[in-house]
Amino acid sequence: MADLSDGLLVTAVLLYALAMLLFAGTAAGARSRRVQARVDATRRARVLVGAGGPPVAPPPAVVEPVTVPAGRLGRAAVALTSLGVAVHVGSVVTRALAVDRVPWGNMYEFSSCVALVAVATFLVLLARRRVDVSLGVFVMVPAVLYLGLALTVLYTEAGPLVPALNSYWIKIHVAAAIIASGAFLLAGVVAVLYLVRARHDDTVARLASGDPGTRQTLVLRRPRPVQLQFPFTLGSALPSAPALDRAAYAVIAFAFPVWTFAIIAGAIWAEAAWGRYWGWDPKETWSFITWVLYA
Repeated sequence: MADLSDGLLVTAVLLYALAMLLFAGTAAGARSRRVQARVDATRRARVLVGAGGPPVAPPPAVVEPVTVPAGRLGRAAVALTSLGVAVHVGSVVTRALAVDRVPWGNMYEFSSCVALVAVATFLVLLARRRVDVSLGVFVMVPAVLYLGLALTVLYTEAGPLVPALNSYWIKIHVAAAIIASGAFLLAGVVAVLYLVRARHDDTVARLASGDPGTRQTLVLRRPRPVQLQFPFTLGSALPSAPALDRAAYAVIAFAFPVWTFAIIAGAIWAEAAWGRYWGWDPKETWSFITWVLYA
């Protein structure tokens, strides 16, 4: 059963890696799809004005949609990711059956579960149209790297829990830490992309205004005026900065209370196991630093 679990996890990593390549192809075409979506939204907004009425610019929420049609590559990438999540769940379940305990008793198992939560949360947000499918490549890259690290450096043979961890609190405290960590991983990716898009928007605005202090590297790529066509950058292929900000906030608003509960549960477990609530060991200290930063 333990060998089956390892084999399923390797299969899940391969599926995630293939989905990552398809997501990369989807992201490459995201800019053209967004331009077409903005054109279509503008036309619809002008039609609503009425025949003979002056055309008006649509509001920002219409001009910059949160999501755009995924296309065949995007749908295939989502399907492979969903299949990878199903196989990944199978790996976690068979690991639990092999060791006859919760499947997060060491860093290898913990890392596997965190990556599973991160990818599953992305699929949930995608289904709820809170994020765009073009973000998939940026989610799958850290997930694949994290699982690769788990399978190589952190790998641990299936076995019983060490006596200090053999408590019902491992089902409560560590489960909460896994859920929060996986959500924080996704939120971190989206937050970095927000910074990239916000920087792109700022650069474009300064170029359009003729700010002499703006770097001119973008202008030199195309001979046409920057007011008509801005060159391709990573930021131009991303959803709008407000949409990315809202997505990151929604994930953090869910994960932060769970992380808070995980710290409290960990302190209660520490008192039951070692007779003290807090000992300032590395895990406790960095858990508290993380909580303070998010707070």
